[in-house]
Formats: sequence, C-alpha cells, structure tokens
Amino acid sequence: MKKEIKIWRDEMGIPHVDAENLSDMYWGNGYVHATDRGIQMLLMRILGQGRASEILDSSDDTLKVDMFFRRLNWSGNVQEQVAELDKESKQYLESYCEGVNVAFSKKIPWEFKLLGYKPEKWVPENSIMITRMIGYLTLAQSQAEMERLLVELVQGNISKEKLDALFPDILGGLDIDLIKKVTLHERVVPSNVLWKNAVPRMMASNNWVISGEKTASGKPIVANDPHLEVNRLPNVWCEIALKSHDNFVIGGSMPGFPGVLSGRGKDVAWAVTYSFLDAVDSWIEQCKDGKYYREEKNQWLKFNERKEIIKRKKKQAFEIVFYENEHGVLDGNPNEEGYYLSTRWAPGESGSATVKAIMDMWNIESVDEGMAVMGKVETGWNLVFADLNGNIGYQMTGRVPKRRDGISGFVPLPGWKKENDWQGFVSYNELPRIKNPQGGYFATANNDLNCYGTANPINMPMGSYRVDRISHILEQGDNFTVSDILKMHFDVYSTVLDKRLQPI
Repeated sequence: MKKEIKIWRDEMGIPHVDAENLSDMYWGNGYVHATDRGIQMLLMRILGQGRASEILDSSDDTLKVDMFFRRLNWSGNVQEQVAELDKESKQYLESYCEGVNVAFSKKIPWEFKLLGYKPEKWVPENSIMITRMIGYLTLAQSQAEMERLLVELVQGNISKEKLDALFPDILGGLDIDLIKKVTLHERVVPSNVLWKNAVPRMMASNNWVISGEKTASGKPIVANDPHLEVNRLPNVWCEIALKSHDNFVIGGSMPGFPGVLSGRGKDVAWAVTYSFLDAVDSWIEQCKDGKYYREEKNQWLKFNERKEIIKRKKKQAFEIVFYENEHGVLDGNPNEEGYYLSTRWAPGESGSATVKAIMDMWNIESVDEGMAVMGKVETGWNLVFADLNGNIGYQMTGRVPKRRDGISGFVPLPGWKKENDWQGFVSYNELPRIKNPQGGYFATANNDLNCYGTANPINMPMGSYRVDRISHILEQGDNFTVSDILKMHFDVYSTVLDKRLQPI
C-alpha cells in the first residue's frame, strides 16, 4: 500500500480512499475495485474479449457467447482511444490500472486459481472496453434487438397497418419488399417459436431532481434508481468514496472503470438512468463474390475481413471471419450472393471522451458545468443534476448519428445509397436538456424526452406510466424530505392498472 493513501471502511463496509493527490486517489480506486470486485472485473474482461471458451468453459453455448463479443469487437480499436486521452486523464487511468495490478499481485480470486488462470495485467484499454460494455449490454442492445425484430415481423408477413400501429411515426424509408429479401443469420426469436416468446427483455431505471422550492430544507434533492441488478452477487454497482484534501466524490462506481458514475461531490450531485436513444443502425447490403454494391459509382467494393481465432479449452480452436465496411459488421457471408444486414453502434468506436468526462466531474462546481462535462459522454444516458446554489438540470448524453430528413434510424435502409449514410454526430447541446424547469422538478424513467432538445434521438422509449406516477407525486407536494423520497422508491401504484381496471 502506498504511504500517501489511506483506505478505510465505514460501518456499512463502503470503502473510502483518502489520498494526497488525484493520481494516488485513482490508484486507491483501482486497488479497492480489484480487492472487492476482482472476479467481476476479470469476468467482464474475459467476456468482453471473447475469451470465455479459452479460460472458463469450452461448451458450444460458451462459443456462441464468444462469437457475440468478437462480432462486436469492443476490445478492438481501443488503442486509438487511449492515445486520444489528454496527458492528465491518461495518467489517472494508468494509476487506476496500477492499483488494480498491485491488488491482483497480492491475491487473485480463488475461482480463477481453480481454473488455472493467471490474469494478465489490467491496462487502460480494458477500462475503455468496459465503458462500451456498460453502455450496450441489455441497454443499447435492446434497441438493436427491436430493430431486428422489425425485420422478422416484416418477413413474417405482418401487415403495414399493424407495423404502423406497433411502431408509429418511425418507419420512414421502410421498403417491405426489399426487407423480405434479406437473409437473417442472427435472429432475435427463433423461427420455430416466433409467436411463443415475448419481445426482448429490456432494463429500466428512473431518476429525478427536486428544486429547493419544493423541499423542507430549501435545498435540492436528487434521487436515483438505476435498476442494474442489485439482486445478484456481486451486484453491478460498487459504492465508493474518493477524497483528496478538501474535495471528494461519493456514490456508485463500476468495477473496472475509475471514478463515480452516479453520486455527489462537494458542490454538485448527479444521478443516471438509461436514455433509450438510438445510436445503432442497420443497412441492407447487396453482396456477391465477397463484395458489396455502391450505387454512386456503380461499383462493387471488397469487404474488410477480420479473422478471429477463438481458443477452446481442450478443444480445437474455432476460426471465424467477420466482414466489415463503413456500416459495421455484416450478418452473413458476402461470398454467397444475396442481401444481408450490416450493423453499427456509434459508441462502439469510442471511450476516451467518457474517461475524461468522469474524471472531470471531480472539479465541477455547478449544474452548468456538470451538464457540459457529462454531456460529452459517448454512451446514452439521462442525467439529472443539482448544485449548492439551488440550481437543478437535466442532460442527455450519447454519440447520436445525424441521419437524413425523415429517417429515425429504426428501419434498415439500402446501404448502396450514399444518402443513407450517417452525416456526422449530434452535439450534446442539441440533445434533450433543461435547466431549472418550471414546476421545480424533473424526472426521467426511460420515457420519450425528445421535446427537450432540437434533435430527436429517441424512437423506442418505454411507456410514460412510471414517469407519470413520479411526476404526479412530485406535483402534489412542496415540503419533501429525504424520507419522503425513500418512500417513493417503494411506491408500487400502477397508473396503467388504474386506467384499465374498473370495478364491476
């Protein structure tokens, strides 16, 4: 343990890191994560790298998991993101990794000892990969699955009338005849049980912020319920307190990544939920002879081929080739003539801005600064803020593609038409955001928030019934206490049932 660092635990077992400087503080952050959540971190890295068959289990089911992660390639293109970090952020991230590695040098999880696995050193690239995993799995993934479900419904001969009812106002560019020509290899629902299963499961979350005008103390209150599996061991979040001299941040952190993602500092508190923005698109590619067609110059271009070798314990290694172009990874073999989908998730090529944003939260002193800093996070979140001066605010984050007019991003479009390409990315100032809203509060629950921005990043929000219930409670009171907010988290009243269930 470094002499300049003090690590202790309070009565709830929450680790506190107190250091003379920020580099040592992040060292302690990494040390605590590896000590408390070592198995979680290593499992996340193994899965993200697509190495479960090599290290954990060589079953066919595990191979499918590895193929899923190798397809997404989150462990690729990470060196470029590390290189983009400014000197200070890179130093802090390296300090975090050093703390992780010191903890692992003392003790690795006994489960990995049984497997005979000696972990490689934790490096900055691993933490960049973790940011991508956090933002996609069960979250952006659900958007991709709903878009794939649309294709399956079209191919299942669901009428245009019913599709419009299911997906109102977001089917611009839909070409039913073309979509029916697409060959799907990765399906959301197996064709033999297409009508026996529900749509893909989605995660939910909520947060809200109340102005001091509506609280007993006269100060704002921030509330958060991220809904990320606290019912498993270990749960997703790891509470931590980080302190250096007279400054601190405390709240929920994510093992494998430095800093606090949802919490409070000396001057500002913030809370996070998932935004359900659409940053993943698919294009229909016309393929033959390993090439894809482009209309602009009437030419056939060769795909980039990425060969992946998946090692398997006590079994022969499995080799797979992924075909890529500017639209992402192809779902199919372009050597077999036909139409296939290419899919791209915008934040899958990012990470450096997120690292810098989380570290910059250490210095923020106002809601304005918090919105500007966290607005640059590349994955899609809803954040609410409050500061000591009584200001409250809301900011959506995410690397959202700019698409041509009339296109929501939900429908797969012909890849050979240049007009269907992304046209850059939306600025965080164009995303939904608001400061000091009328009414003295702001709440989110994965609902449609497009009206608060000039861009429209959401096309598949969850229903408004949860945020309606939160808003109803907040509108009724003007003397809220922290105890009142705790009670709200246990509220199970359903506005949906209230409207639909009538006494006989």
